[in-house]
Amino acid sequence: MTNRIAIYLGLFLIAATVFDIALFGDQHMIFLGKKFFALIDWIAFWR
Repeated sequence: MTNRIAIYLGLFLIAATVFDIALFGDQHMIFLGKKFFALIDWIAFWR
């Protein structure tokens, strides 16, 4: 992955997150964050 692609991908993810929070609020982002940390914990267990 080149630096240009990484920057565009990062900007897209930030813009999508800002757009999502602006439209729907931040409650489901907190829920997804908690589930993501649970997934990381589960993956670390199987490592």
